[in-house]
Amino acid sequence: MIDTDRMAAVDENAAALGVPRKQLMESSGNAVASAVRDIADSGARVTIVAGRGNNGGDAFVAARFLDTYDVRTLLLGRTETITTGIARENWAALERSGYETQEVRDSRDFDLGEPDVVVDAMLGTGITGELREPEATAARAMNDADATVLSVDVPSGVDADTGEGGAGAVDADHVVTFHDTKPGLDALDADVRVADIGIPWAAERFVGPGDLAVERDPHGEKGDSGRVFVVGGGPYTGAPALAGQAALRAGADLAFVAAPERVFEPIAGYAEDLIVQPYDADRLGPDHVDELVETATDHDDIVVLGPGLGSADETHAAVEQFLRRFDGRAVVDADALAVVPGIETDATLVCTPNRKELAAMGGPDVDDLREHVDEIETFAADLGHVVLAKAKDDVITDGERTRISRTGTAGMTVGGTGDVLAGITAALLATREPFEAASVAPYVNGRAAERFSEKGLLASELLDGIPNAMEVDR
Repeated sequence: MIDTDRMAAVDENAAALGVPRKQLMESSGNAVASAVRDIADSGARVTIVAGRGNNGGDAFVAARFLDTYDVRTLLLGRTETITTGIARENWAALERSGYETQEVRDSRDFDLGEPDVVVDAMLGTGITGELREPEATAARAMNDADATVLSVDVPSGVDADTGEGGAGAVDADHVVTFHDTKPGLDALDADVRVADIGIPWAAERFVGPGDLAVERDPHGEKGDSGRVFVVGGGPYTGAPALAGQAALRAGADLAFVAAPERVFEPIAGYAEDLIVQPYDADRLGPDHVDELVETATDHDDIVVLGPGLGSADETHAAVEQFLRRFDGRAVVDADALAVVPGIETDATLVCTPNRKELAAMGGPDVDDLREHVDEIETFAADLGHVVLAKAKDDVITDGERTRISRTGTAGMTVGGTGDVLAGITAALLATREPFEAASVAPYVNGRAAERFSEKGLLASELLDGIPNAMEVDR
């Protein structure tokens, strides 16, 4: 089962793998035609009512596979308003080939006729709410007709994720949907079939450009895109600074770094965009936990816990206390990871171990993570948190779902790239659910690295590459 947002991402990923939407549309249209053939004998009258998007494009293709039927194709709108190039191409192919086609430019001119079968290809997934004209008039005619109604992907006016229908939604007898069933289709009193249209398994398994697409609210205010709170530093100063700057580059509105007083000036000097909050000690200890938890909780911070902290006993004790008391969202990295398996916490964690850290936490001790996906998935299920295991191919799992990120270069073995990844993950946690954030972050990090030479790559160079790496190529 797949929801509409995920389906859109998979479509985009398939195109990136070399299976373009035009090819998928041809397969979808063939599947629609096959469904028509199953419910009506050759020679039956078929009216296709098509919208101006790719849902309509699927139906335009279907018409070419129904030459033994009496087919009319009605376009709701003008040809020039068809929204995608591939749908326009398939409409043009019908016109040039002499199929019976008609533009419905005014809902008052809509005439369904007396078909045996109506193909509803008006809106498809992603469009919800009460139908507007001319779709509302067309839907009423379909629902009143003495005809079998076949909807493409989802009945127009029905939410594919919930099954809820807006006023006047199409009441379909049959639905042909693509690749996988949609959550809302179970609620329908209709025969639902799932058509395999040739989307490769890899489009779901491997993180791709389709996973990047999340719209940012143009009316958002400061803080809406997240405030990241990096708790790190002590023995090391560069790690927390890289994490904080990466969070900003990945879209967070604010980045704070809590660090010992003695490393305040070096960290503050890395970037004027960071807000550094020092505490009086050489390293993180239990005495600092109350204030840190209060700050993170009061400001609904996404916490990055671990970069540069070191592995002193008192620091591990502080990390343990923090995680036992914190109930927000956190990325746990580096030295803080060792504490996670032994504690219970109400926090939502994304753990980002490298291969050695994964083994130290109790996960599989292996060189090739991708060859041991099932073991890592089982480990994450037992741990109860999302695991982003870092290697040449990153494995991301919440114990039930698993993705693989294949971006990056050999130059990423340089120190600091993991700190950048932690910051990106934290920024994405502000706008995405944990598994999605953990899946997209290494893809972005690796994509940023691919824009630079492998030789002599510096982790700080990745910072400038993050914003472009988050853009969807069109």
